[in-house]
Amino acid sequence: MRCFLKRTVILSACSLCLLFVFKNLHEGNEDFNTNEEEKRLGREIALNQLYSIRNVHNFLELWNASSVMNVSYQYLAGIPPLKKKYLTIGLSSVKRQRGNYLQETLKSIFKQSTNEELKDMVVVVHLADFDVEWNSRTAQEISSKFAHYIISGHLLIIHAPEKNYPPLTGLKRNFNDPPNRVTFRSKQNIDYAFLLNFCASLSDYYIMIEDDVYCAKSFFTAIKKAVASREGSYWVTLEFSKLGYIGKLYHSSELPRLAQFLFLFYQEMPCDWLLTHFRSLLTQKEVIRFRPSLFQHNGYYSSFQGTANKLKDDDFEGDSVDFPDNPPADIHTSITVFEQYAPHKAYSNVDGYFWGKSPHVNNHFTVMFIKPVNISHINIKTGTQERPNDILHSGKVEIGTKMTNKMCADYISIGDLARGQFDQSGIEHLIKSPAECIRILVTNDQKEWVIIKSINVWTKKENIA
Repeated sequence: MRCFLKRTVILSACSLCLLFVFKNLHEGNEDFNTNEEEKRLGREIALNQLYSIRNVHNFLELWNASSVMNVSYQYLAGIPPLKKKYLTIGLSSVKRQRGNYLQETLKSIFKQSTNEELKDMVVVVHLADFDVEWNSRTAQEISSKFAHYIISGHLLIIHAPEKNYPPLTGLKRNFNDPPNRVTFRSKQNIDYAFLLNFCASLSDYYIMIEDDVYCAKSFFTAIKKAVASREGSYWVTLEFSKLGYIGKLYHSSELPRLAQFLFLFYQEMPCDWLLTHFRSLLTQKEVIRFRPSLFQHNGYYSSFQGTANKLKDDDFEGDSVDFPDNPPADIHTSITVFEQYAPHKAYSNVDGYFWGKSPHVNNHFTVMFIKPVNISHINIKTGTQERPNDILHSGKVEIGTKMTNKMCADYISIGDLARGQFDQSGIEHLIKSPAECIRILVTNDQKEWVIIKSINVWTKKENIA
């Protein structure tokens, strides 16, 4: 009787967890931009998982996972650092039919990092191909060109042998993918699961990139600033690129759980989809993405059959990135808001932007700071690459320095938007008093709707009490 009750409780608990996966799989386009066919397939996936006894027990094990999986690794070059680092950069690589970008990616990581930054990071490359000769040859080439970084403990190359892998043929053909595509993406999930598992104890944080990316200068310092800005708030994933699974940052303490999650659902869907569901399961509903992006997809040929892959991140900036401070503020606007494109999305790290219907003269978009701040730099972008006409065609930027009845007064104009953009530094020399508000004021009616993509604010000093 007790066994029956225990099994019932287990099934009930796991049903709730898997129903949560199901819920996220079929939520509207606001979260995942899936079409109706994908939603239907998603429902089938979740229900199949729900009634799988194997996955019921695996899911309970996953939910309580705090230790790494028992996987044997081969060290192809370097050894794990003796001292725990701040950041591990993990990437997995396999033999490509066309193009090879791994060494260029490693070159970019090290070139764009200072010696001081390198002291607190380690790069782990998982050569995940089943061709042992290719792995050995590639490791030797990397060891020859990056010997200094291997000797210094900044670079480590590993391989998880094929014997560790689950079956990769005869898998479920979700989304009507051909068998070779299913095998490729399923193996890729396991490649990353083993990489995450290995890296769990190396550092405080872990960031996932691909083997064909280019890095922004001093990306490490930018990541540290972004993490510090989220201190005291809950997060599962911080994103530093909008593409796939490039630039996704995790607490290393979550890596065992994430590794087992990828292992459990390895044949269900691509890795980037699984990462999205993992974030949602751990109750971070909205994407937290920092702009500009720190990593750019650099490869032209995909690792799957050498097909062309021209994806680019239009938010990437290669120069040294200084993420904005964006002090805490309330956001108000008199422009009619369209659907879920809320005003706060223009000012926060939440993915998305503000989208409003045709603005009229004297409409405003106002950032009201919780505490007065000394502003040094403001950058405002309107419109998007997909909707270049939805810019603010006529408007000016003002700073309010006096708060009366929870409204700013004494506005001072600091310039006009030009072709929907505004960038002004040295503001501390123009405005001597601490700022209470920033206001975008519409100066002419326009027929087009308006997108405010981002409002970024840098401060000179700490907030004034």
